[in-house]
Amino acid sequence: MIFPTFPKPGDVLGIAAPSAGVGHKLESFNESLARLRARGYEIVETASVRNDSDRSASAEVRGREFSELLADDRVRAVLSASGGDYNIEMLPYLDVDPLLRTPKWIAGASDPTNILYYLTTTYDVATLYGFNAGSFDGEVLHPFQERALDILGGNLVKQESFEFCDSNRDFDLPSSYDAPVSWDFYLPNEEGRKAANQHLDVSGRLIGGCIDCISKLIGTPYDGTSLFVNRYEDIVWYFDNFAMSAFDLYLTLVQMSYAGYFRHAKAVLFGRTLFTKDSDEDYTSLIARVLKVPFLWNADIGHVKPCFTLINGAMAHVIHDEGKGSLTMELR
Repeated sequence: MIFPTFPKPGDVLGIAAPSAGVGHKLESFNESLARLRARGYEIVETASVRNDSDRSASAEVRGREFSELLADDRVRAVLSASGGDYNIEMLPYLDVDPLLRTPKWIAGASDPTNILYYLTTTYDVATLYGFNAGSFDGEVLHPFQERALDILGGNLVKQESFEFCDSNRDFDLPSSYDAPVSWDFYLPNEEGRKAANQHLDVSGRLIGGCIDCISKLIGTPYDGTSLFVNRYEDIVWYFDNFAMSAFDLYLTLVQMSYAGYFRHAKAVLFGRTLFTKDSDEDYTSLIARVLKVPFLWNADIGHVKPCFTLINGAMAHVIHDEGKGSLTMELR
């Protein structure tokens, strides 16, 4: 696994818009950039970042702009400006040769999964999942945002589950951290019941992202999963479910299982689903039927904040006891 050098104060962060532009939220985006600058980073943006569109530019332009940051010797890490829906379109226009010559961190959350997952599984370059360049707005940063900035700078702090998560689950409402956090531990079985013993202690190579995105990569030239699972024996999967129904998630996991995704899996971590009308039981009863390894449900991963920052390709150590969990990462 190739682990790039972490950026340090004085280094340049490159920001591209491989999916949506941020023109509709410039005030909060500028707040976030101010936080990055306060950490000592300099920033360069590609031309399409501040466009107000679901596609910041054409697929070809987005691919070219992202590739230009990969080739820019001043840039130590590349951050996606935001999420969106159309990142997958630009993959054919991404030039990875500069990244392979001079590895640098690529970071993103949600739709940029397409880039991160492709680069880590296919080219064995570690990537950062959990935040975009616009993820650090607000009057006061939440501890999970501070941890993300620490990890971006190379301080791989131990991440522990929080007491409360956002009860609103709505992009248009301010976060309200008043819903109790409880990670649920399941063993594979036909009944989908929680495990009686709620202790899990597992280690493995970390890989995952937004499963809504990964599902669209299956079988494409940008799906390097077979390479990845053949390369590493012990794997810990994590999935950020944006809006898949229980049935859609189940069928996606069945497809992944058929394709050999879970051949070397030790455990699977699922974050809190953002948009759904299904109950936890609807999801877990189906998941337990397809997975052959233990899994955690409602972990601090993904769209429902607070969330962990996860390094695709790192060695992860996950511990769970009675609804609480922790994760540590090593670069080896």
